[in-house]
Amino acid sequence: MINSEIIKIIEGALEKNKEKVIDYSNLLIQNLEKQGDKGAADRIRKVLERKKMNPVYLDELTNVPVDNESRMSIVDIEFPKSEEIKLILPTYTEIKVIDFIKQLKFKKQFNDMGIESVSTLLLYGPPGCGKTTVANFISQKTELPLIVARLDTLISSLLGSTGKNIRRIFEFANSKPCILFLDEFDSIAKARDDQYELGELKRVVNSLLQNIDEFIKDNILIAATNHHDLLDKAIWRRFNSIIEIPKPDSESVTKLILLFIENIKNDFTHDEKKIQTIAEMLKNYSPSEIKNVMHNSISKMVMNDEKFLTFERLIFDIYLFTNHTNTSQESMVKYLNENGISQKMISDFLNISIRQVRNLLN
Repeated sequence: MINSEIIKIIEGALEKNKEKVIDYSNLLIQNLEKQGDKGAADRIRKVLERKKMNPVYLDELTNVPVDNESRMSIVDIEFPKSEEIKLILPTYTEIKVIDFIKQLKFKKQFNDMGIESVSTLLLYGPPGCGKTTVANFISQKTELPLIVARLDTLISSLLGSTGKNIRRIFEFANSKPCILFLDEFDSIAKARDDQYELGELKRVVNSLLQNIDEFIKDNILIAATNHHDLLDKAIWRRFNSIIEIPKPDSESVTKLILLFIENIKNDFTHDEKKIQTIAEMLKNYSPSEIKNVMHNSISKMVMNDEKFLTFERLIFDIYLFTNHTNTSQESMVKYLNENGISQKMISDFLNISIRQVRNLLN
């Protein structure tokens, strides 16, 4: 029964028949609930509810702009996430993000009062600190899809083609309610120091500025860069909101640690001293790096058939992550010992005798 419903849903999508997709999706929900799989039914229901509010439908996915040379898509469409996005940022940074979302909701009131309201946001900061997550968070809160364009992939061997690609992106985003998200925004500015002829590059930058000016009259634009210092001065004036997304502060590091292991059994989340020790070790890491450390440790826990994630296991894996290019047995033993790992646990982890551990410590 369920297999036939899934086939009908696929047929509806290929036929661009939205009603058929919805009808058979509702039938699938009913049958899943009858079989006791409420979780799967709820997930499908959430997708349908989001689609009713979402102005971009399946048929529009086939009309995305492509590069004339490679024939590859030059944008991706990302619909608002159904799962709640947990935004973990320093308090002041989070306040600025929320304020930008509030501005979007009050745009009509501002315009009625004669106050020009331009919905543009520039996000900058180190890689892996959450700029894309912020863009997805705004998409979720506004219930608008993201049209994602990575500008670094647009630079063609023929800069004239680059200018045409930029125009196609803005025309496509302007044709539907959405948020245009320009990632790697500095790439075109950085290209000025490249081998391309300067005059042609200037025309590309001018094309970008002209398209931005036209687009932001009625639309929402978000741009992200890891190298804000390379942006043209004229670019900055196009953004009424500019937010730095920095590396996490100590409070945010602790929240990220707890987030990434919230469904994992462990022996340290209720021990404030141990959590502080872990947070201190990870204080200079980006959220992306912290996630990698935590997930690496969880993976090793599973592969070693361990029942829960131990403090010792995590400290050991943080050391390996931090010192992946230059380490020695002696430095590893001292590091683990200094951070509260017993000699017995060190012996087990490194597969050496207690005597060797003691000799290295002495």
